[in-house]
Amino acid sequence: MNALASVAVHNTVAYRPSEDEPFMNERQLAYFKHKLLAWKDEILRESRGTVVNLKAETENHPDLLDRASSASDRALELRTRDRQRKLISKIDDALRRIEDGSYGYCEDTGEPIGLGRLEARPTATLSVEAQERHERRERVHRDE
Repeated sequence: MNALASVAVHNTVAYRPSEDEPFMNERQLAYFKHKLLAWKDEILRESRGTVVNLKAETENHPDLLDRASSASDRALELRTRDRQRKLISKIDDALRRIEDGSYGYCEDTGEPIGLGRLEARPTATLSVEAQERHERRERVHRDE
């Protein structure tokens, strides 16, 4: 087991990253890695449940409204799973950034993203300020 994994196993239960320690130190990296892996595992567990449910839900409802409702439920479930598939890709990208040492730093400015933002959105690649600039540019181009 590597040092990062060992720190993750032993210290993630009670540990919370703090502004009082060096940014993206070994404990913080282990904390976020554990958080991302747990999130990914939860999504994959839910996906497996969806597959089982969709296979079980193959019955043909005689009532037209029941059939429509069932089809609508399936479509919603599949859209949700598609969004989660994209989220897994973002989680994998974040895990790669942890490994290469770029996790926690803004892709635009290179500045720290901030622990509060990473806690709320562990897949974040932009600081709050950079994200706001990006969204403003998007709005301007969308309105044109």
